[in-house]
Amino acid sequence: MCKPNYTSLRLLVMFLLSICFVMSSSAQTNLGGIWLADYTEDRGDRIPGPALGDYGGLPINEFDRLRAQSWNASLLGLPEYQCRVHPSDYAQSFNNISIIEERDPRTLELIAIHLEHFVWQTHRVIWMDGREHPPEYAAHTSMGFSTGEWLGSTLKVTTTHLKEGWLRRNGVARSDQAKVTEYFNRHDDYLVWTVIVDDPIYLEEPFIRNRNYTYSRDTQIVTYPCESVREIVHEPGYIPHYLPGQNPDLFEFADTYDIPYEATMGGAATMYPEYRKFARDLPLPSAMQNQE
Repeated sequence: MCKPNYTSLRLLVMFLLSICFVMSSSAQTNLGGIWLADYTEDRGDRIPGPALGDYGGLPINEFDRLRAQSWNASLLGLPEYQCRVHPSDYAQSFNNISIIEERDPRTLELIAIHLEHFVWQTHRVIWMDGREHPPEYAAHTSMGFSTGEWLGSTLKVTTTHLKEGWLRRNGVARSDQAKVTEYFNRHDDYLVWTVIVDDPIYLEEPFIRNRNYTYSRDTQIVTYPCESVREIVHEPGYIPHYLPGQNPDLFEFADTYDIPYEATMGGAATMYPEYRKFARDLPLPSAMQNQE
């Protein structure tokens, strides 16, 4: 009777496992490197910033609308706000990023993906080792807690435990109860970052944005020192804001482009093409001024 050759059997099993590992890891994409932001998309929103009272196309509810209408840009001049970092779901919107892989030195398995933003030198960790998200009472931060998984060659990231942040730089807020889902897709030297924000506090429907990047072979990260100063002397406890109905610049955007006021106030309905039929029946600022 022939005895089985256990050595050969073990080698065969190891060979088959190695093939499975290669096949499973081959679908993953190497995202590492320096990525330069492409500003051809939404440049006006990302560089000079959106106009006050321009909320059209945003799925905000009445609470977020009131929050935005009460916002005063002078808030950013306070020392507490001058070096305040952008949250992770917004930070990549207007500058370059660096992506670095962290692997186990023995198994080479991917443990985490580190993402650094050129502005404010924020450092974000996307855990790839299957760990669970912390309980609801855990601390919230500007970067949040992120876990990732590969969907073929696409990196899907889920982020919770975010501090309150913003969707646009004109007062439109995102609450600390939001859940953010992101997708990173690499196409040769181009990277597409898609963000989906689900916010039960401030949004009627999910908010979605895309950003594009180009791979760089000769760019390095530099330091970003930020030191807050007192630009204007205010009374202790002063916080720039507007009470409801007292914002004098709220309708400037609608007046400038002769857009119905109601259409500029946002809401999920304003995201869809069908809203144009409804907006045709809304009064224009020019028509309202002629009646006065």
